[in-house]
Amino acid sequence: MVKEVTLVTGGSGLVGKGIEKILETDSLPDEEWIFLSSKDANLLSESETEAVFEKYRPTRVLHLAAQVGGLFANMKANCDFLRNNMKMNDNILAMSHKYNVKKVVSCLSTCIFPDKTTYPIDETMLHNGPPHDSNFGYSYAKRMIDVINRGYYEQYGCQFTSVIPCNVFGPHDNFNIQQGHVIPGLMHKAYKAQQDGTAFQIWGTGAPLRQFIYSLDLARLFIWVLREYQEIEPIILATEEEISIKDVAFKILEAFEFKGGVEFLTDKADGQFKKTASNTKLRKYLPEFKFTPIDVAIKETVEWFKANHETCRK
Repeated sequence: MVKEVTLVTGGSGLVGKGIEKILETDSLPDEEWIFLSSKDANLLSESETEAVFEKYRPTRVLHLAAQVGGLFANMKANCDFLRNNMKMNDNILAMSHKYNVKKVVSCLSTCIFPDKTTYPIDETMLHNGPPHDSNFGYSYAKRMIDVINRGYYEQYGCQFTSVIPCNVFGPHDNFNIQQGHVIPGLMHKAYKAQQDGTAFQIWGTGAPLRQFIYSLDLARLFIWVLREYQEIEPIILATEEEISIKDVAFKILEAFEFKGGVEFLTDKADGQFKKTASNTKLRKYLPEFKFTPIDVAIKETVEWFKANHETCRK
C-alpha cells in the first residue's frame, strides 16, 4: 500500500494538536502523519526546510506554522511579522514544489481581510483593500500565500490552496497575556485574578464582535479540506455566530466560577470593530457540519488550561 505522507508544520501548536487529537479516531490506513515542531527545523532557513522535505518526502503538506500574536504584539512588530512569515511561507511552498508534493493546504486568517469593506466578507474580497493598520505585516504576508498559490497553479499546475479560519481557540493554545489571542489571554488573566484575589481586567470596551472556532472543529475541517477540497481558491472556515469580547469574557469568568470584580480599561485600543466572515462556501460543501457550542468549547478549554497550567505556553 502506497501511503500518503502528510507533513504538518506547526504541528505542536493549537491547530496541529487539534488535528492530532481528531486523528485518534479519524485516521485512514493509507495515511502517515508527521507533526513538526520548531525543534525539528527552523522554517525561516531554506536549508533546514529542505532537509525536512528530504528526510520525510511528504506527498501532502498542512502548513500551519507562522509567527502569530494578538493585537498588541502585532502593533509592536509589524515588520517582523511581515518578513518572518514571508520567508517561512516561501520556503514551504518552494520545497513543496521542488519535492513534488501533491497538495498543500496553508492556514490564513479572517483578520487579513480589508479594513474598509462590506459585510459579510467572503473569499472573493481578500485583496479588495488594505488590512487594518494594527496587523498589516501579518496580513500582507498571509495574503501573499493566496497570490503565490495561484502562481504555482498557473505556471506549474500545483494544487496549493489555503483556508481562512476565524479566531481559533482551544487546548494547547498560547495563553500569554501580552502575545496570545483574545480568548486564551482572557483565560490566563481570569486565572491570575482568581488566584490573586484581584479584579479581572478587560482591555478596551469589550464591544468588538468576533467569530470564534473551537480548535477541534477546525481540525475536522482541515482534514476534510486536505482529503476532499479541490479548489485552488481559499475557503473560509467559520461559524455563523458572532459574539462580543465582553460576552466572551463573561463566559470565561463563568467557566472559572469567578466571583471577583470586573474592570474595563477603556484607554486600551479595541482594534477592528468587526470582521464578519461568510461561511456560505463551506456550507455549500458541508451543510450538516455541526460546530461545538461556544459555552462548551470555552468550558473544555478552561478545564484543560487549569489542568496544564504549569506546562502550557503562557
